[in-house]
Amino acid sequence: ELREMAPAGFEHGSLGQRLAQRVGVFLDDAELGESFMAETGFHVTVDPDTVLAPDWAFIRAERLPAEPSTSFSTVVPDIVLEVRSPSDRSREVAEKIARWLAVGARRVWDLDPKRKALAVHRADAPTQILGPDDTLTDPELLPGFSLPLRRVFRPLSRGSR
Repeated sequence: ELREMAPAGFEHGSLGQRLAQRVGVFLDDAELGESFMAETGFHVTVDPDTVLAPDWAFIRAERLPAEPSTSFSTVVPDIVLEVRSPSDRSREVAEKIARWLAVGARRVWDLDPKRKALAVHRADAPTQILGPDDTLTDPELLPGFSLPLRRVFRPLSRGSR
């Protein structure tokens, strides 16, 4: 079953980029692995073949394939980011999160622009809900990383016109 998705909206793209950019720079500096932009396909199951494309993903260095594929990756990301769109239904989001965890993702970050919240889902622990006054860390997968979420949820930069 092929599902067509509308392009991301303005706020969706902006907030997702803010989070992905800060994590990506940290990952490059720390050489912990590779991050992947939106619409990168991950072949997560066979029979039926299932390819998922998160808004952003991270694979730890020790899990990366020796040779990069020109097709979909068969390595399930350690962390995936899903940014909610206004049209997303709670049930659909919950199913997407459950699917990522079931195929082996260690974390699913569910960024909700409307609620200004980031839910961190893990297969082996309760969900952690973070808001603009909280700091995102993950000593296990991102040792040394720290991001005050006020930097993600800040108002749009308008410059000095």
